[in-house]
Amino acid sequence: MEANMDKNIYKGNRKVLSFTTLAFFITFVVWFNMAPFISTLKETFNLTNDQVAILGIANLALTIPARVLIGMLVDKFGPKKVFSNLLMILSIPCFAFALSDSFIQLMISRMFLAIIGAGFVVGIRLVSEWFPSKQVGLAEGIYGGWGNFGSAAAAIILPTLAVIFGGDNGWRIAIALTGLIALGYGFIFKRIVSDTPEGIEYKRPKKSGALEITSHKDMVGLIIMTIPVYGILGFLTYRLGWQLNFISDGIAFTVLGVLLFFLLLNVYKIWDVNKETLKNGVPEKEKYAFKQVAILDFSYFCTFGSELAVVSMLPFFFEQTFTLSIAQAGLIASSFAFMNLMSRPGGGWLSDKFGRKKTLNILMLGLALGYIGMSQIESGWPIGLAIAITMCCSFFVQAGEGAVYAMVPLVKKRVTGQVSGMVGAYGNIGGTVFLTIFSFVSPRFFFVTIACAAVICFFCTLFLKEPDMEAIQEQTFEKDKKSNAKVSTNII
Repeated sequence: MEANMDKNIYKGNRKVLSFTTLAFFITFVVWFNMAPFISTLKETFNLTNDQVAILGIANLALTIPARVLIGMLVDKFGPKKVFSNLLMILSIPCFAFALSDSFIQLMISRMFLAIIGAGFVVGIRLVSEWFPSKQVGLAEGIYGGWGNFGSAAAAIILPTLAVIFGGDNGWRIAIALTGLIALGYGFIFKRIVSDTPEGIEYKRPKKSGALEITSHKDMVGLIIMTIPVYGILGFLTYRLGWQLNFISDGIAFTVLGVLLFFLLLNVYKIWDVNKETLKNGVPEKEKYAFKQVAILDFSYFCTFGSELAVVSMLPFFFEQTFTLSIAQAGLIASSFAFMNLMSRPGGGWLSDKFGRKKTLNILMLGLALGYIGMSQIESGWPIGLAIAITMCCSFFVQAGEGAVYAMVPLVKKRVTGQVSGMVGAYGNIGGTVFLTIFSFVSPRFFFVTIACAAVICFFCTLFLKEPDMEAIQEQTFEKDKKSNAKVSTNII
């Protein structure tokens, strides 16, 4: 009977999952449409290696705060409106990038395009609205894994399109086409998708501007976890100013001052949003432990953060270790990303089947062992064994990502967007931190460092609390009596 009830209430959820996954896929195609054309851009614009590095930073920097901000907007305005507008508005800097005729134009358009990387957060809330809590892990895994494939699709398809269009402007046409697809799909998405199934209320936060917490201790925790979001932007500013000498000391100090101002403003908003609630007391059914969010932040830091870093260095690692050609090393390294199609949904399914906490515990331990295995890869190894170890490690990394986002929607329904945004931001922070470490150490020590972080994260996940699935499902349908009566009638 429960299965029939879910089937009636969530009718059309597969269609919504398909359209939402495609939206996420398109955002990643647009976000990563520069990568296949790096050599072309270097030749066309006579770019130095430092300028290429600056474009890479520009393509990442604003994604981190954007994921937090977009999470707030999703909770307030609903995913349909936010996702469709994100696709349409950010087609503009995509067109600007395709039409650029100077390095400055390339960099500015890439900075704004980085925001589209926050699209992932939107779909997490939308998918969680359309699936019962006992199935949300697999659904989010499919969404994350197949949407993430957009980065690989960009690397495969866009160079081919550039060749088809031919000439010196082939790359421009290919990139502009991704912007045109995003623009058109934004209109389609707005017309086809709904925020929730019929009869279910879209729950919004009582106040906007900061995450709702339920104790003074959690407020302190939220403030502490907010600091790295601005700290990593300060580090990127340091790289642009004092390492790459792209901006002057004056501009760098100004940016750092602006970041400090926004950090203090964010701290004030955390206090302002939560002061009355904490003063008057939080009802027992409204409470949740912020430690859940903090542990998920660190888990995604280790999983998605390490994936971002490893995917960036793996072609070079295989090329140098086994004396392969660039094409051969790139093909082998791509297996790490391709595992997303199976691994991330697999992690979500395991969470649905065996429990959120237990699954994440096991996968984090497997992730640590996987990176220890990769640290032992040497030139004397059979290359087939090295590939097998790499793919095995990749499974635990991406299944871990699926397990993290199987739990994110179950922390607190009406702030799922904000929780998802913070967790997603920590994934990008992890990528930046691990890549920075790689610039100073050998590949072996790099893999060991990630393994150590995963071991620490494993012990942290032991303190997670398994979500109460029945209570969460009841809260999903909790409305006023009149609305409840209407839903019940529809089900019957």
